[in-house]
Amino acid sequence: FRNRKDYTYDGLALANATLLREDAVWDILSRQGKHVIMLAVPPSYPPTPVNGCRVGCFLTPSTDSAYTYPESLKAEIAQVVGDYKVDVENFRSEEKDRILASAKEMTLRRFQLFRHLLKTKPWDFAMMVEIGVDRVHHGFWEHFDEGHRRYEPGNPYEQAIPEYYRLVDREVGRLLAQLDSDTTVIVMSDHGAKRMTGGICINEWLMQEGYLHLRKRPSGATPFSPAAVDWSRTRAWGEGGYYGRLFINVRGREPQGTVDPAEYEGLRNELAAKLAAIPDHEGQPMPTQVFKPEEIYRECRNVAPDLMVYFGDLDWRAVGTVGMGALHTFENDTGPDGANHAQQGIFIMKGPGVRGARRLEGLELVDCGPTVLTALGTAVPAQMIGRTIG
Repeated sequence: FRNRKDYTYDGLALANATLLREDAVWDILSRQGKHVIMLAVPPSYPPTPVNGCRVGCFLTPSTDSAYTYPESLKAEIAQVVGDYKVDVENFRSEEKDRILASAKEMTLRRFQLFRHLLKTKPWDFAMMVEIGVDRVHHGFWEHFDEGHRRYEPGNPYEQAIPEYYRLVDREVGRLLAQLDSDTTVIVMSDHGAKRMTGGICINEWLMQEGYLHLRKRPSGATPFSPAAVDWSRTRAWGEGGYYGRLFINVRGREPQGTVDPAEYEGLRNELAAKLAAIPDHEGQPMPTQVFKPEEIYRECRNVAPDLMVYFGDLDWRAVGTVGMGALHTFENDTGPDGANHAQQGIFIMKGPGVRGARRLEGLELVDCGPTVLTALGTAVPAQMIGRTIG
């Protein structure tokens, strides 16, 4: 959800609901006259109109903003749950008691609000996202996972993740008790979670290899700043995150491009091969995957990265900070965090016509759209990718 907004060097901008150009499932259903309830489904800030109601997601700056549709719903939320939370503030910190308490409180209030909306609003399709699961993973994985390098036996947060799982499970149970047998229910995640071994300092590597040049090398760890780059000598730079993004400084595309368009593909292949060959901290090979966006997406819009990198099958995150002094780091540059996103999530489905007691294989996130539309008797648009799960 962070992308370049144009071909300048100004860094990444957060995505928001106004940037969506294609119909979402709830848009299609709304046009068909079906009523929808959307609670904290990203990106839903600012909340665009639907045939029903919508409450902003974790991208909402604060509940002081106009974060609901209709706007009158904001006062109703305050009456029902009091201080509604859109996210856990500063979840990458050492304030573990505060983070855990905040996540639990947020989750309880979100489920309370969802049950209220289901009881009081007309709906054919209702969807809620609980971001607390993600925040608790990032905040407590190293305290829970015995294989994590920072795990300490008997630490006070060893049971934080299992306890939070049980809280969510109880709330899901209360929600299911409110639904009839004709309702199709899907419980799913958009990604999994896994141990984060460490980080690959992607801009440090680019500097070591001569692709990135700074005007002055920092004396210590410093957030990457385009203003500090000598663009006249730079051929590529990177952005960190759960995966790495590399951008090539192309002449005629970037303001101070240095790479001739005729050399672009050759340089991209060179970078991809070198990135895939980066070893771990012990010199051992890693199962790193390097993608060209056009190889994995049927269409590349806006300003896509030139390369995307999953270091060590996402066991390692990408670190954009410069001045780290090494290629590998075991400290996250955006705050304490022992987890990374995993490729595989969960998918559970129950409802009329759904054959149970079986394990589903080969599912993809894009299958959810056709599945929901089919369950509601709505035609799946010809251009929608994915298959119906049933």
